[in-house]
Amino acid sequence: MSTEFTNAELEAYLDESLESSRAAEIEARVRDDEELLRRLSEINGRREAGMHTLGEVWRRNQLGVPTVEQMGNFLLGVMPAGEADYIQFRIETLKCPFTIALKSDLESRNRESAEQSTARRSKIYNSSAGLLKGSDHN
Repeated sequence: MSTEFTNAELEAYLDESLESSRAAEIEARVRDDEELLRRLSEINGRREAGMHTLGEVWRRNQLGVPTVEQMGNFLLGVMPAGEADYIQFRIETLKCPFTIALKSDLESRNRESAEQSTARRSKIYNSSAGLLKGSDHN
């Protein structure tokens, strides 16, 4: 029954880096599935003994997660195609929560910055509109 979850998924679940919908499936299943609970305990025991898989090292150290600068270039569409494809792969296929969070954070910052710029321009325009009308009379 619990074999539908790979060890890599269970390791990512324990690292809290598994896609939320898949993590919810594991949480729901582990309550009634002793085999799944055993597998999770086994992975945890191996970790506590200091044995780690390559996948665990990658996830824990967030290797491959783009930098802020790389994600900015990705969002601006100025990144070389191969690098952009890799970031898209991390988002769509791997569903890497760190990459997705970085992308969401930068998109949010960009929206806020754009809103602030618009408000600032509007404020400057409104404050100088009366002065511009008055200059016609000089």
